[in-house]
Amino acid sequence: MLVEEIMKDKVITLPAEETIGTALKLLNEHHIRHIPIIDEKKHVIGIVSDRDVRDASPSIFEEDTDPEELKNPIKSIMTSPVTTVHPLDFVEEVASIFYEQEIACVPVTRNEELVGIITEKDMLYTLIQLTGTHVQSSQIEVKVINRPGILPQVTQVFGKRKVNISSVLIYPYKPDPKYKIIVVRIQTMNPLPTIEDLKSEGYEVLWPKMPGMLS
Repeated sequence: MLVEEIMKDKVITLPAEETIGTALKLLNEHHIRHIPIIDEKKHVIGIVSDRDVRDASPSIFEEDTDPEELKNPIKSIMTSPVTTVHPLDFVEEVASIFYEQEIACVPVTRNEELVGIITEKDMLYTLIQLTGTHVQSSQIEVKVINRPGILPQVTQVFGKRKVNISSVLIYPYKPDPKYKIIVVRIQTMNPLPTIEDLKSEGYEVLWPKMPGMLS
């Protein structure tokens, strides 16, 4: 899945000379958490978060209705430089950027010009779609030997039952690297026949754990 498929292309932005007060107003009005700061060419030169603005704002107990802090330019609190991604980058690669850099938002640029934005919420929703948990389905986890060609062999078992597969994920089996776990979501609320098929083919089903059925 590509970044352009999940990014928001309507982005609230501000120039660096705009005030912190303006940023606070936009954050509250649009219920957003980040504002990219751009120059006249729409190049991203910084970014501010709701936390940045909150930390720079006076206490709510202050009596002054027009505090000087809110008149300071947004460039005084923005984070710069900013990590950006391209619309044709893979979402899976962008997820690693979120994790490694511990950030909650990434502007999307093409030819250095801002064209969109991706947030943590967008990434989480995409994960839900990729794993198939947004549709009614059953999850089956199968422990298999870690060797080439094992995935099509396992999915053939599902094909015999003509069940619709929502998603397939593969991750390591930590106790023994010679094995891996194949997680398959199928669009049925009764996975028992498929589980029996897998067992009859010699596969070990780790989930669901059902008394009297699974070893």
